[in-house]
Amino acid sequence: MKRRDFVQLTGAGIAGSILSFPTFGNPVSVDKLVEPFLSVAAKKQLADVALNTAKLLGATYTDVRIGRYLNQFISTRENKVQNIVNTESFGVGIRVIANGTWGFAATNAVTNEGVKMATEQAVRIAKANSKYQKEPVVLAPNEGHGEVSWNTPLQKNSLEVPVAEKVDLLLRANSEALKNGASFANSNLFQVNEQKYFASTDGSYIDQDIHRIWPTFTVSVTDRASGKFKSRAAMSAPMGMGYEYMIPKPEDKLPGPSGMVLYRNSYDIIEDAAIAARQAKEMISAKSVEPGKYDLVLEPNHLGLTIHESVGHPLELDRILGYEANYAGTSFATLDKLKSGTFNYGSKQVNIFADKTQAGSLGAVGYDDEGVKAKRWDLIKAGIFVNVEAIRDQVHIVGQKESHGCCYAQSWSDVQFQRMPNVSLAPGQEPYSSAQMIKDVEKGIYIAGRGSYSIDQQRYNFQFGGTAFYEIKNGEITGMLNDVAYQSNTQEFWNSCAKICDEKDYRLFGSFFDGKGQPSQISAVSHGSSTSRFNGVNVINTGRTI
Repeated sequence: MKRRDFVQLTGAGIAGSILSFPTFGNPVSVDKLVEPFLSVAAKKQLADVALNTAKLLGATYTDVRIGRYLNQFISTRENKVQNIVNTESFGVGIRVIANGTWGFAATNAVTNEGVKMATEQAVRIAKANSKYQKEPVVLAPNEGHGEVSWNTPLQKNSLEVPVAEKVDLLLRANSEALKNGASFANSNLFQVNEQKYFASTDGSYIDQDIHRIWPTFTVSVTDRASGKFKSRAAMSAPMGMGYEYMIPKPEDKLPGPSGMVLYRNSYDIIEDAAIAARQAKEMISAKSVEPGKYDLVLEPNHLGLTIHESVGHPLELDRILGYEANYAGTSFATLDKLKSGTFNYGSKQVNIFADKTQAGSLGAVGYDDEGVKAKRWDLIKAGIFVNVEAIRDQVHIVGQKESHGCCYAQSWSDVQFQRMPNVSLAPGQEPYSSAQMIKDVEKGIYIAGRGSYSIDQQRYNFQFGGTAFYEIKNGEITGMLNDVAYQSNTQEFWNSCAKICDEKDYRLFGSFFDGKGQPSQISAVSHGSSTSRFNGVNVINTGRTI
């Protein structure tokens, strides 16, 4: 089996899992997506039913999540609309601590009686579970916030934009790709609105309205004479924004090598589709990479995935403790390394932070699903491993007294648990552009966009591909390359980080469907960075037989 065939089969599986997501919830008319939700007063009244019922039954802590989850997915290919899906899911999830043990129940009967019955069930479950609990739940204190609200800062609600307008934009992108030499083109638009109300015995009543959007496409070029084909995916990033992301602004465009354009806070899907078709044509005749050691120049749309897999996941405290071992593995970043205060995760240039408040990010919220106010904290400081990602019932394990505010559930019917926050690489402090970085490379490869990847169960040894590859010789881009992937281990890779561009180059990458847990749940999370250089990384040729 050739490595490229393995990569294509793996990618097809990922695509299938993505397309299954919009079926979450019940199909509804497009008009339903913009109908008003329950009033804040009505939600508070329902929440109080749960809080009061749980208290009467002996619960020492209760939280209530009333959620309405809206999704719209539009799919096109060439000049046709393949699918338009609108879904709504609405219900209540109730979590309690009774006899020192968690209990959870949920219902879509959003009435006083329905909420009361679900609360009674949650308390019964907690008391039944307590027979097997070895130690009581220890919750970090969390100050009640009273009645507050938070909304994703929107200029234009995507769900209020007529479907015909969005379809027209996707079809125009396909058309532009075909005009520029693509043989096939398909484009998609994912839109999510989470309307969430949280209340707890801590004294919080929190109303939040959260929006996310992801435009994406794939264009392919076939060469019938040689039988070769090449594909190029979009250079977009999923964002915690409204439809304003789809309205391109010149100031949000950054020049890349050989006519590539990179996008920051807005996106030009038509321009990107045209460039993608031309690049895919160029890939057909591009030479195959010679394996060896190279200095890698990694742009943010690519580097974000490496951050996600080699930093975001291994620093989840539940993974470190082994809670994810059955499903997704453990972590090399063990607690003894954290407690030492000296573990060298990366070079001194590497400062990686978690931040649930980053504007435009997928993980941006005012409060997490435990009612903890969102914040920023350091994970790696000047290369040293200094903290993890943890929630209220975990932080005492690492000797801390305050949750990091990264608890999340994918819906009202799922129990909330520790999820990855936005995890980002801080930009360099000195003025330095990606063009300057390329000039400083004698033998290297510039990599843009996401590709296939593989990482072991401890998040240590890995291999990453990309979307587009350019050879760098003596400070100049000399042309495109094919069959590129790099191999390293997490500590070796981050210690090879030699230079990071400044904040003018800083952009967000995002994962719209990050899976975790049993039963599995998805969440959306962003990773910011500037273009960065990693010296002496091992590059392999993926076109050669395994």
